[in-house]
Amino acid sequence: MQDFRKLDVWQKSHALTLKVYQVTHQFPADEKFGLTNQLRRAVISVELNLAEGSSRGSDLDFRRFVQIALGSASEVECQLLIARDLGFLGAASHTEFEKTVQQIKRMLIGLSQRLAANSP
Repeated sequence: MQDFRKLDVWQKSHALTLKVYQVTHQFPADEKFGLTNQLRRAVISVELNLAEGSSRGSDLDFRRFVQIALGSASEVECQLLIARDLGFLGAASHTEFEKTVQQIKRMLIGLSQRLAANSP
């Protein structure tokens, strides 16, 4: 068991969650139960899965949660594209978010590979 707060990927994911919550606060009110909710749920899922997985008893279990987090990160990536294309998110903001999501995905892949190497 490890402290999820010490994971660089969790820290970056947490920072992204906070930024997404800030930016979605400005989305249209009629998206409150649509894209706003979906994007917030997906982005928070990344860090929640890292937190839950890190408390599991084996690297194999943790790796499964890392893979779920990777899927959630891909959802975030797609939802940010939708937000950009609908005009809810400017191109510059989207580019910044996209870079961060891509970095998180690379970090998750690396963590998954390290956990796989540690598993029997």
